[in-house]
Amino acid sequence: MNLAQAITRTYSSINVSNMGNDAGALTSAFRMRGLNPNQVLVLVDGKRRHTTANIYADAGPAFGATPVDLNMIPAAAIDHIEVLEDGAAALYGSDAIAGVVNIITKKTNHGLNTSFQTGANAYNGDGWQYQASVDGGLSLGRDGYLHISGQLYHTDHMVPYTEDHRLLNYKPAGAGTSLYTGSVSVPKDSNKVTSTPEETRQNLSIDFGKKLTDGIEGYGLITYAHRHAESYQNYRVPSTLPSVYPYGFSPLETIEENDYAATLGLKGNNFLGFSWDLSTTYGADENDIGDKNSINAGMLSSNCLVRSANPGSTSPYLSTDGCGWSPTTTRAETYRMAQWTNNLDFKRNFNIASRVPVTVAFGAEHRLETYKIEEGTPPSYEAGGMAGYVGLQPQNAGNWSRDIWAGYLDGDFHPTKNWDLDFAGRFEHYTDVGNTENGKISTRYDITPRIAVRATISNGFRAPTLAEQHFSAINVGATSVSGLLPVSSESARILGAAALKPERSTNASGGFVLQPLKDFHVEVDAYQINVRDRIIAGGSTNGQTAINAVQQLGFVLPSGLDPNAVSTYYFANGASTRTQGLDVKADYLLHLHNYGNLALSASLDLNRTRLSHVGTTTVNGVTTPLLTAASASYITTSYPRSKLILNAYWTVDNWDINLRQTRYGETTAMLAYQDWTPSSAQCVSNGVASALRYSNKCFAQFKNTPRWLTDLEVGYRVNSHWHLTVGANNIFNIRPRRVNDLNNNYGARIYDANSAQVPMTGGYYFGRIDAHF
Repeated sequence: MNLAQAITRTYSSINVSNMGNDAGALTSAFRMRGLNPNQVLVLVDGKRRHTTANIYADAGPAFGATPVDLNMIPAAAIDHIEVLEDGAAALYGSDAIAGVVNIITKKTNHGLNTSFQTGANAYNGDGWQYQASVDGGLSLGRDGYLHISGQLYHTDHMVPYTEDHRLLNYKPAGAGTSLYTGSVSVPKDSNKVTSTPEETRQNLSIDFGKKLTDGIEGYGLITYAHRHAESYQNYRVPSTLPSVYPYGFSPLETIEENDYAATLGLKGNNFLGFSWDLSTTYGADENDIGDKNSINAGMLSSNCLVRSANPGSTSPYLSTDGCGWSPTTTRAETYRMAQWTNNLDFKRNFNIASRVPVTVAFGAEHRLETYKIEEGTPPSYEAGGMAGYVGLQPQNAGNWSRDIWAGYLDGDFHPTKNWDLDFAGRFEHYTDVGNTENGKISTRYDITPRIAVRATISNGFRAPTLAEQHFSAINVGATSVSGLLPVSSESARILGAAALKPERSTNASGGFVLQPLKDFHVEVDAYQINVRDRIIAGGSTNGQTAINAVQQLGFVLPSGLDPNAVSTYYFANGASTRTQGLDVKADYLLHLHNYGNLALSASLDLNRTRLSHVGTTTVNGVTTPLLTAASASYITTSYPRSKLILNAYWTVDNWDINLRQTRYGETTAMLAYQDWTPSSAQCVSNGVASALRYSNKCFAQFKNTPRWLTDLEVGYRVNSHWHLTVGANNIFNIRPRRVNDLNNNYGARIYDANSAQVPMTGGYYFGRIDAHF
């Protein structure tokens, strides 16, 4: 249904987390080779794509991520996708630690293609989806093209059945002992926090190019996308505000997003023997984050002065004294991330001493990045803020920018016919974090036309994003609060925070390429990625220390909270990791003559990340690690130890059948003890006893055991124009393993949300109609 799902289903070293949290659930983010989404660089037609402004601010493997949202590019516009895994930072710069995904768009000047698909999570009875797309090409004179693509996409919430333990013993008044007063009846499955967002999205792209003069061509690409999405927050029980919500309520976190980009360029091949490419790209992502179906309980119970936030209101939501007032819908904050990139690249082929072919490429880049945060409307943050998601306050707002200047040189040599050597180097200057030098050495030797070996060693660099350096927020649950402190704030510094440094990496890989038979290809590559100073969720603390830090920032906490249910954390260069893995890819095309053709393929990724260093912080003379067991598991074991994709695509006459079998390896999490845990249960750490419930020192190990998923699709070509398809993804409705009750918040968090293993959505059945003219 969308590009992010497609690439994870077909590429073994790319995965997504089971589900997101809060606003992070509203943006598609993928992980490559077990690393953070920020450590993957996405290009479109070789040009750097701008990132989302919607930061993933909750603790987890995607913490701090503001990745490129692949789903903001219409799938109909894409011709193919290239994945570069080695030494990419030396050519393309920061962010390319795990690799590069290069999306190549369609540039044909003819044809019309349409597609309509609809389906639902049949086993669950919800999650209905549809998408309609169209793309086509036109000629611009005799030597130009204009290709336009569009997509409309919608998906409903998919909500697995859960039982909120707060409602298990509920009985209406008059029916014996009641958990709540009143006569309302509340279903046990009212908490829908474990779910996928509802989303409606419209995408458009315009791709064009034309020869301007002899040897010079102009080109461009314009994309635009709009998205509205809503994500469930934890259910609030009827006793929370019975005068307003007698049946309880489930706040919704909303996003109204506009994403746009434009590239204009000139390229030619007649400048002193060099081919050249001059381009400018501007892209931006704007997000309004809001609350819906919510309430500000503090405003309801406060004095009449609060009404000044909305003078003259006739809202019926009044407190018992007839004075307080609160809206049910607010804008919590606005983000804007923009990127303006200018490139000039040159390339030339020549021979050294008439014997050694050489390709030389060099170029320069300037990039301006800007990041803006606007505070929410006052009711979103005043008097404790809205239930579900507290808006950002004026002190959280700001406008930041930086310039990046870069230059690179790449030389590819063929000392012999069968031997290739490649050297690349890149220098970058960031106006906020300084300089970096990255290099790459790569080689390949063709032993025979059917056997080749290759190896690469390189270093990389990722500057902390503007969002990582400046974002802060507070998240209010039904009975808990977590605060992300700005790393430059006094509150964070008291807890040991320091200014962020860039991440630095060293990558090494080696492998071979085989072609045992004419239509049989095999690639095997082993890799190791060392990352120093990884930016993680550090300094996690709870209790009175966390309460003091949150209040020092000016936030008002709801009353009646368990002090241990209040936690804080901040961005920190808290760890160094070593990721080791093995990628195997193979494909074989069998010609079955009268029985058609059978294309077989296999893709395997073995992946393991281990900590090589953990930073520490000292507060009040006590030194503690920046990582807890839980946050360490986010970056080491939440990614599958293996992923195997086996695919068979059979075409015969007018029929085509695709069968895909995917095995996800084990993931492991260290889960906190939640509200089911008896308040008397003790956590003993370093000889000191404290409450086990909400502890950030004692955790329970949880393993998602390996899972197999089966996808089946059957298509029939009616004629040269029309093609019909029916199919099912995860046909046997395989779900993740359920977590234990003591680690299951409210009884509604039945899965490990951070595991990048099988999706929680279960079986999806669909039908599709394609037309080509």
